[in-house]
Amino acid sequence: MLEVHSWRAALVGLIVLSARGLAAAQGLPPVQVPSENPITEEKRALGKILFWDEQLSGDDTVSCGTCHSNGRSGTDGRIGIYPGPDGVFGTADDVKGSPGVKHADVNGTPILDALFGLNVQVTRRAANDAVNAVFSPELFWDGRAGNTFVNPETGTTAIVNRGSLESQAVGPIVSSVEMGRDSRTWSAVAAKLAGSEPLGNATSIPPDVLPLVASHKTYGELFQAAFGDPAITAERIAFSIATYERTLVANQTPWDQFIAGNAGALSPGQVQGWNFFRTSPCSACHTPPTFTNGTYRNIGVRPPAEDTGRQEVSGSNGDRGKFKVPSLRGVGLKATFMHNGVFSNLQDVVAHYRPGNPAIFLDNIDPILPVAVPPQVGPALIDFMANGLTDPRVAAQAFPFDQPALHAGGLPQLSFDADKSTLHWPALQGVPSYVMFRGDLADLVDLDADGLPDAGYGVCVNGSDPNPADTTYVDTEVPTEGRGYFYVKGVRDGATVRGLGVTSAVKPRVPAVSCP
Repeated sequence: MLEVHSWRAALVGLIVLSARGLAAAQGLPPVQVPSENPITEEKRALGKILFWDEQLSGDDTVSCGTCHSNGRSGTDGRIGIYPGPDGVFGTADDVKGSPGVKHADVNGTPILDALFGLNVQVTRRAANDAVNAVFSPELFWDGRAGNTFVNPETGTTAIVNRGSLESQAVGPIVSSVEMGRDSRTWSAVAAKLAGSEPLGNATSIPPDVLPLVASHKTYGELFQAAFGDPAITAERIAFSIATYERTLVANQTPWDQFIAGNAGALSPGQVQGWNFFRTSPCSACHTPPTFTNGTYRNIGVRPPAEDTGRQEVSGSNGDRGKFKVPSLRGVGLKATFMHNGVFSNLQDVVAHYRPGNPAIFLDNIDPILPVAVPPQVGPALIDFMANGLTDPRVAAQAFPFDQPALHAGGLPQLSFDADKSTLHWPALQGVPSYVMFRGDLADLVDLDADGLPDAGYGVCVNGSDPNPADTTYVDTEVPTEGRGYFYVKGVRDGATVRGLGVTSAVKPRVPAVSCP
C-alpha cells in the first residue's frame, strides 16, 4: 500500500507541476469588438433569432444554425455528398459537405441542377465552426471573409477592422446553394423577413429570446428595438448575427480550468496528451489558447487541383491547396474533419500525419509534415483533444449555446381525417401542448382595411380538447348550411402562446378570444 500511495503522490505532483509550469499559458483573450458595431443586448437577441430562423432562407428550410449546430461546436452534424470536380458521385474526390437548398430561380421556380437534379444541393466544403469564430481574423476555409466589412448593398466600408464575422454572415444568405436562390437580392431578403413571424417555423425557443418572439410579432418590431427604426437591411442583418456570434465563446473547457490552476481538471491521460501536444509540431499551427494560429496550410489530404483553397483568394500559386488551420477547441464534437470532411474520427486525423503515409499528396505540401506520434501517446493525445478541449456548455447546448428545434421547413399543416371531424398534425419537437382556435369563415372580412379580419382569428376551443398535448383535435359540431369554420393552431411555450403567424399585411394573427 505504501508503494501505491507513493506512486499516486508522485503522479499528483507531476500534474501540479505541469499546471504550475505554464506561466506563459493563458486562457482565451477578451473578445475584440469593432467600434462600428458595439454589442447591445437588443442586437444580440435579434442576431440569435436570425441565426436560427429557417425563414431567412429562400425556401424556409435552412437557417445559419442548420449548418452550424452549437452541439457540434458550430459545425454541421449532417453529411451531404458533393461529387467533386469530376462531377461523379462515389469517386475519390467526393466531398462531405453541408446540405443546402434545392436549386431555384429568382422567383423560387425549381431548376434541374446539373449535379443534384431536383434534390438538395450540397456545399463543396465542410462547414467551419461558428463557436469561437470571433477569434479568427479571416473566415471560411480560404479566408475570403476578411477583417474589413463592406456593405453588400451600398459598396461602402461599414467596418474597417475586426469585421470578419459580419463579412462571413452575408455570404450564405444570398448563396444559391446554401440558403438562397439564383440572383437573390437583399431587398428580397428584407421583404421575406418583413412578412415572417420571428422564429415562426421553430419550436423549443430558448428562454432568453422567447419573450421577444412572443411580444414582437414581426421582424420590423425587432429591428426597431435593436436599431431605432424598423428598416431591415443587409448591414443590420450582418451586425446582429455577428453580435450574437461574439457571445459564442467556449472558454470553460477542462484545459482552461487546468491552466488556471485546477490540477484535477484534466485526467492523468489528458495531461500526458497535453504535455506531448504543447512540445510537438502540432502546437505550431494549433497554437494555444485559441488552438489555431490562423495560417493556411496544405497538409496533402487531396491534390490541390481538386480545390486550390487559399489560392482562390490570394491568386498566389504558393497558396494552392492551402486551407485555414481550424481550432481544436470543441473538436471532439465534430462529425467530420478537414475542409472536405475526409475523416470521421480523430484517430484517422492523427494517423494522417504519420511519417511515410502513402495517402498524402505531396504537391505543395507543408514542411511541418510529418508529425510522429508515439503509439503509447496516441490515445492520450486524442483524449486530450476530444475531451480536454470540450466546453461542457457546448456539448449540452446550454446557454449561451442553446438553440431552438428546427423543422427544415416541414412545419405540419392541419388536415381532416376521413370522418371530417378529427383534425390532426404531426408532432413538433419540444412542444408540451398545442392550442386551437376556431372561427366562422364569414368573419374573415376586413371592412376597416387594417389588414386583419374585423372579428379576429376565432376563439379558443381548447376547453373541448381532452388532451391538448396530443396531436389531434375532434370537433363534432357541424356548421349550419351555408356556413363553415376555419381553424388556427398554435403552440404553448410555458405561459406563452405563439406560432399563429402573420397575415399577408404583416399583422399578427390575434384571436378574438385567447386561450387561458
